[in-house]
Amino acid sequence: MLNDNKSSEIDCCKWVNIQNGAQSWPLVGLDKRVHLLREIRNLLHRNSREWIEICSQAKSLTTQAQRSEEILAGPVGVSRYLTILSSNLEKLVNKEAISSDRSITSLSSGKLQVNVFPVSQVMDQLLFPGLKAAVWIKPDISRDQIHGDLLEPILDPPNPAPVSVVLGAGNVSAIPLTDALAKLFQESHVVLLKLNPVNEYLKDVFEKILAPVITPGWMKIVTGDAAVGKELIESPLTNSIHITGSQQSHDAIVWGSDLSQASERKANGTPLLEKPITSELGNVSPWIIVPGKYSSRELRMQAMNIAASLTNNAGFNCVTTRVIVTSRSWPQRSQFLTELRQSLKQIPARVPYYPGSAERYQSFLNGPAPIAEDGTLEWRLLEDYPLDNESRLFSEESFLPVSIEVALNSETAERFLHSAVEFCNEGLYGTLSVAITCTNRFRKEHRKLLFEQVDHLNYGSVCINQWPGLVYGLMTPPWGGAPDTNLNDVQSGQGCVHNLFFLDNYEKTLFSGPLCNFPKPVWFANHSRSEDVAWKLLDYYCGPSVLKLPGLIATALLG
Repeated sequence: MLNDNKSSEIDCCKWVNIQNGAQSWPLVGLDKRVHLLREIRNLLHRNSREWIEICSQAKSLTTQAQRSEEILAGPVGVSRYLTILSSNLEKLVNKEAISSDRSITSLSSGKLQVNVFPVSQVMDQLLFPGLKAAVWIKPDISRDQIHGDLLEPILDPPNPAPVSVVLGAGNVSAIPLTDALAKLFQESHVVLLKLNPVNEYLKDVFEKILAPVITPGWMKIVTGDAAVGKELIESPLTNSIHITGSQQSHDAIVWGSDLSQASERKANGTPLLEKPITSELGNVSPWIIVPGKYSSRELRMQAMNIAASLTNNAGFNCVTTRVIVTSRSWPQRSQFLTELRQSLKQIPARVPYYPGSAERYQSFLNGPAPIAEDGTLEWRLLEDYPLDNESRLFSEESFLPVSIEVALNSETAERFLHSAVEFCNEGLYGTLSVAITCTNRFRKEHRKLLFEQVDHLNYGSVCINQWPGLVYGLMTPPWGGAPDTNLNDVQSGQGCVHNLFFLDNYEKTLFSGPLCNFPKPVWFANHSRSEDVAWKLLDYYCGPSVLKLPGLIATALLG
């Protein structure tokens, strides 16, 4: 054990508690687990205002749009996760299939796809009209193989339960909770959740919410620096690890922090870590704009979508749009960039709350961060960024409110799409998610080509006309990097989270929607009732009822 006080939270007593939990958790029946999920949901509802007040102070949130972002990416996301997971586990209690036969269809290639959004239990079709998500399954997988062995830990829990260490993210408050709950309820592990030092201020409120599983010893929340995390990982009592963070942090765990020794281990295929690890890491997230004739409204709506993706959470998201890919010969390129600049100007600058922002700005952009007197950092869009630049903005996630636009030389929309897909696959770091904007005419006339290129994109999620951050928030699709990566080149990570339909052997999620969303998306900064909508949505997910829908929908329409 460590000799300093950082190890005080993971002393022998705490390990004994988790060890006792590992013996008792497998004995908890599925119906009891459903009850626990709903009990946690009730406590989340009760403590959500405190949760948001704490985050608002820590992140210097001053507008209703900023607070609504925090509500949506915190309590709303977790409540949706809890409601759908409890519903699906209840189906297993009743010997029902999680995925109905009608939700499983065949693509023209013969591969199966499983529709995972909209979800009827929470009436998504009324709240998010026009949005759809389907998970593409690998070739030669039959309907009765789509779950693989993912249901086994639920139907026949391992005894004793394995102990998982979850290293939580510091940027989005829902992530530590859903990652830990997934290990506990979807994999039947007991969990030591280590909060990131950036948001360890949430420990007390999280302990209130998770009391039903903390008190019996099935979960424990700890805080501390990297030394505490190292001790947790190296403990002989730890069976597996999950991390949400950077590839640098991941590789230090897997290969070691000494670069020369890590390189040698990689070459020999002998990781320092001998335990299973899953991960959700960074991404230089691209947004491809297929050239075509768009209406002014369509251009404006797509520009607002990209602006929202850049400014959400002050740009500290793995799904922040980092690279916008356009065609140099597209006649509307200038008009689109003007719309994007105007959209960004209308969104108030944010305080760069994430540690190291000024240093990263200097490192990535070779100049000091222009921090204003009020402590905010303006959004920055670098247009016509040179493709031959050896900038780290292509090869590493900057984690800054900065986006670049690159213009490819292509004579036709079809050739552009080929080139853009190749550029994203080969020229950008990460495999987490990518967005494509294209006209309705292109989708209709080049459906086969579009699907072929979606298939070629080496990303876990591909989104048409919509921000990939929504795929994360849906909770039903598997969320993570492209499958089949390896530890030597982990990119955006291995494994997945969420995946509330327990799909195995999948290739990617395809999420699609219209060019112009209606009603106005609540995640847009100019939605005038966004905070009201966010709280009503939380209330709805914590107790779904048709009686709550009229007020929720009416408030959304007023925005």
